[in-house]
Amino acid sequence: MHPERTSLAPGLSISRLVCGLWQVADIEKDGATIDPEQGADALQAYTKAGFDTFDMADHYGSAEIITGHLLKRYPAGSGRAVAFTKWCPEPGPMSRDEVRRGVEERLTRLGVDTVDLLQFHWWTFEHPAWLDALHEMQAMKEEGLIGALGLTNFDAAHLNLALADGIEIASNQVSFSLIDRRAAGDLSALCLKKGVKLLAYGTLCGGFLSEKWLDQPEPASIPDWSRSKYKRFIDAAGGWTVYQGILNAASEIARKHGVSVSNVASRWVLDHPAVAATIIGARLGENQHRDDNLKVFTFALDEDDRTRLETAFAASTPIPGDCGDEYRKPPFLTASGDLSHHLEAIPSVYKAVPVPGRKNRLRVSSGSIWEPLAGYSRAVRTGDRILVSGTTATHGADRCVAPGDAGAQATYILDKIAASITALGGRMEDVVRTRVYLKDASQWEPVSRAHGRFFSEILPANTLIEAGALIGDYEVEIEAEAMLDP
Repeated sequence: MHPERTSLAPGLSISRLVCGLWQVADIEKDGATIDPEQGADALQAYTKAGFDTFDMADHYGSAEIITGHLLKRYPAGSGRAVAFTKWCPEPGPMSRDEVRRGVEERLTRLGVDTVDLLQFHWWTFEHPAWLDALHEMQAMKEEGLIGALGLTNFDAAHLNLALADGIEIASNQVSFSLIDRRAAGDLSALCLKKGVKLLAYGTLCGGFLSEKWLDQPEPASIPDWSRSKYKRFIDAAGGWTVYQGILNAASEIARKHGVSVSNVASRWVLDHPAVAATIIGARLGENQHRDDNLKVFTFALDEDDRTRLETAFAASTPIPGDCGDEYRKPPFLTASGDLSHHLEAIPSVYKAVPVPGRKNRLRVSSGSIWEPLAGYSRAVRTGDRILVSGTTATHGADRCVAPGDAGAQATYILDKIAASITALGGRMEDVVRTRVYLKDASQWEPVSRAHGRFFSEILPANTLIEAGALIGDYEVEIEAEAMLDP
């Protein structure tokens, strides 16, 4: 028996159980590297068992090199293994040369002419160069250097923005489990509408969704970095008692079907129509989990099973925000914990400069050709007050992002406003007023939903106006005012 297969993109058939190689980085954390041929032997054993799809990243130690040694063993066109990797650059200007260096390094380490699936991660959407990177990667896809283009840890709003701006996205890799069910909401709905597939990681919560932890006391400390990450998810979902309720429900269902708790956890995620595959850890040199993993394809969850799980879910607290938020805002649910220091160290896309002759006044410019010509700033701070000009979805000097999509433009605009306020020493939480201008009043809902994603807890005063005659391809314009606490 082999894992089920699915089509991720035209010409790209994958296993629905993808082998994740993050453990390579853990094995090599003390500086020793895995012999690439021995590592390839371990991966080849997975391939022969039908687990022929591997997921890695630029920071998973030598995983790309090991996989490259595996790929060399399969002549072109002979049904070789499938290799996914990720490029996770630090935010900054994404020039053509910068992007190509990042992609070409993946090609070199894998020893291939085309990356089967290249997935892109971006730390903060306040820096808009992620669109520059994706457009250059799109060009490399058209050249044949990238087979399919994916994202990792993107929320629904920014996936929609990328699609609306003309990027061909095949997949989005996100956390999805019985504990973290965020991906079942807006993200799944968008993926089903747009034809994007989800690749689900964290489905077993670092091993917490297994019989080993059933009815066990809450651990006082967790030395394992992966489990420490998923323990944060458990805490955010309501704590150990709530988690044990979900685990007990999964255990009852597992006993009923004669399978493991992990099988139930995987089956529940795989049953979501937007999900192409789940990602399971590949243990180099160990194979005891392969047979158990295959049991996920031997049973189906029935209505009673789903009701039992939904009852357990009802006692939990939904993980806040959307997919990927755990890397960008509190509560930071990552292996490293609080990432605020990392995000604060990322240079702002805008630079605050003093206004000559005016004490306590700063300004930022977004680089538009019209700011010096027309005589205005993107934003100005005077004392504790920050005023942000009417902002449109202009990228770089003069390109309109996502023409025709008011909701996507609103997302881009609000990122731009956030970056302006941050550069002047404020936060979005300081915003006390917004004003939204629409070209077409019928587009109020997607724009309002975008506004709500940023301000649902801040609740500034707001005015929504049908302007009717915004210039060019702009569907929406937004201005804001923030007041800093004294």
